[in-house]
Amino acid sequence: MNYYNEFEPYAAQWLSNLIAAGLIPAGHVDTRSITDVQPDDLAGYRQCHFFAGIGGWPLAARLAGWPDDRELWTGSTPCQPFSVAGKGKGQDDDRHLWPHFFGLIRARRPAAFLGEQVAAAVGKAWLDGVLDDLEGIDYAGRAVVVPACAVNAPHRRDRLWVLAHTDHPGPQGQLGHVLRAAEGWREQAGPAATTGVLDRTEGTAVADADSSRCAPRLSTAAGARHGRAAESGGGDDFWHSAIRITGHDAKGRRIEPSIPLLAHGISARVGRLRAYGNAIVPQVAAEVIGAYMDCYPDISP
Repeated sequence: MNYYNEFEPYAAQWLSNLIAAGLIPAGHVDTRSITDVQPDDLAGYRQCHFFAGIGGWPLAARLAGWPDDRELWTGSTPCQPFSVAGKGKGQDDDRHLWPHFFGLIRARRPAAFLGEQVAAAVGKAWLDGVLDDLEGIDYAGRAVVVPACAVNAPHRRDRLWVLAHTDHPGPQGQLGHVLRAAEGWREQAGPAATTGVLDRTEGTAVADADSSRCAPRLSTAAGARHGRAAESGGGDDFWHSAIRITGHDAKGRRIEPSIPLLAHGISARVGRLRAYGNAIVPQVAAEVIGAYMDCYPDISP
């Protein structure tokens, strides 16, 4: 049983429909804001997908061959604070929800975390903050910008992909602090006690990004091994059927003809466009997941 967190009602219902159809793993769809989710709410879930949208991440995991019961956390935090189309408030924007998400990661310590953000976030200190936070709790993290056209989709859609791994996870099958205490971790005292972070009594070991196992990165092996994900991203037919539009910035762009820019008065179309606009390209995410699996193929589910 997996956990999906999605605040938008339209997308949450979409997730439920995908689960019912068996297109993504069975699970519970939580429609609360992530700010209301507590660490103990996530006990027992092997996979947790936050800002789940229309299920791009769990679909990507399946495309990459990631088992449904192998531990994985994913999250595409809101892009509006960092998007070039937004107001440019960055970390001062109320929609900057990484701190809340990180609080859950810190408390539950999933073995693997994969995230996504608009590429513009690199220049607005978002990536530096995320990697600094993760490394501060002994995760090795890496990031790469990959566009949708990398899997032959007929549009660019640059996105920043973040991968992080720890050698000292807190198993999701039980309350993390109970298991880690039994394994020799101790509760912190003082101000740190409110964070939920636990330290080993003999000292904290940092995940070594330069160890004999490769750090998460894109590789040609991933593309070969998970070729079906790239193929499902669309072949030349997608490019042949694309239409070209010119935006307000006078730049020409290709789009799929089945997704017109105007809603034409149909309310369902508005919801679809909003869902599509916030969605990841699963075929790109599958390549990122595949690269991680090449690096860490030996982790038990």
